[in-house]
Amino acid sequence: MINGKKILLGITGSIAAYKSILLVRLLVSAGAEVKVVLTPSARDFVSPLTLATLSRNKVLIQLADEETWANHVMLGRWADVMLFAPLTCNTLSKMVSGACDNLLLAVYLSATCPVVVAPAMDEDMWLHPATKRNVHTLEEYGNAVISVSQGELASGLFGLGRMAEPEDIVTYLEEKFFRLNDLAGKKALVTAGPTFEAIDPVRFVGNHSTGKMGIAIAEALYTKGADVIVVCGPGTGKIKYKGIKVIPVTSAHEMFVSCNTEFPSSDIAVMAAAVADYTPKSISSQKIKKKTDLFHLELIKTKDILHSLGLIKKASQVLVGFALETENEEDNAKDKLVRKNADLLVLNSLNDEGAGFGKDTNRVTIFESNNIKTEFEVKSKTLVAVDIVELIIKKLNEKI
Repeated sequence: MINGKKILLGITGSIAAYKSILLVRLLVSAGAEVKVVLTPSARDFVSPLTLATLSRNKVLIQLADEETWANHVMLGRWADVMLFAPLTCNTLSKMVSGACDNLLLAVYLSATCPVVVAPAMDEDMWLHPATKRNVHTLEEYGNAVISVSQGELASGLFGLGRMAEPEDIVTYLEEKFFRLNDLAGKKALVTAGPTFEAIDPVRFVGNHSTGKMGIAIAEALYTKGADVIVVCGPGTGKIKYKGIKVIPVTSAHEMFVSCNTEFPSSDIAVMAAAVADYTPKSISSQKIKKKTDLFHLELIKTKDILHSLGLIKKASQVLVGFALETENEEDNAKDKLVRKNADLLVLNSLNDEGAGFGKDTNRVTIFESNNIKTEFEVKSKTLVAVDIVELIIKKLNEKI
């Protein structure tokens, strides 16, 4: 989402300025064009040469350099977003008062783009009433504030005041400013991860799913503008964007209930979870002791979530199923597509190199309800998710 965007990074005199080096690298790696402006005191904490090398642009510090004028007006109009990271207590106060005693503040006062700040200071400074008032006033001016985090501080104390981590700052920019509009106004339901079917209070029947594919799809839908709800099985990884609603569940029954509750109001449903097909008929209330050589476990079928959604699917909804196969892959996938009344069926095969549980890559074949088959090469699950979402958008447009 940041690819091609123009980010103007202001760095002030804080020990947290060392994090700005990684921040510039992450932004440039994501495809952004980055220009850096330092306050004079920031040079004591971070090298202009390092930042110029990473940003591939000259670092600006003074309003005038020999015979060259740093055009603060044009800089303020150039950027898609102006970001202060780190923002010191001193510069925060100056921004609120309208002071203009260095190039960075001149650019700020000239900026016509959104402005975001990531403060960094000791806990007592952060909690001081004057700082609280200044942060509140800065937000009233229309600026966005990325809250500080808790941790070890430069003073040696532990508390609030750490600048947000560079990765989290990049995610914040993506989420707040650069989401696309392809699926704006659409609600998407996604399932991810395994289900655990209890045997007794300490044991369960489960599978190796990590939820990586489902989470990647949820994030891809979200970046396209959709309102996303993820029903996550246990042990599923962290979701990148705070705007994605997460419903944690454990069992197949819990996932069934959540999906059938959310689906009627959804435009899109992607059933990427590895749901248990069977669950123990009875659950022991106490831990089962190892007393005999043989232990018999009676299992019963779980409710079929994809099938249940297919039965109530409206013509305007797009329903996507997954099939993980080890034999007769294509025939089984086509059969599942029809039986479950899905619009798309994503086939994974454990026989494919680079595909399977826990891996960062996947290789899929997607079958459409109109008998179109699309095969993809091995890709990262992030890119596979993009391919799936593009087909979902195509299907939605066909239903209009």
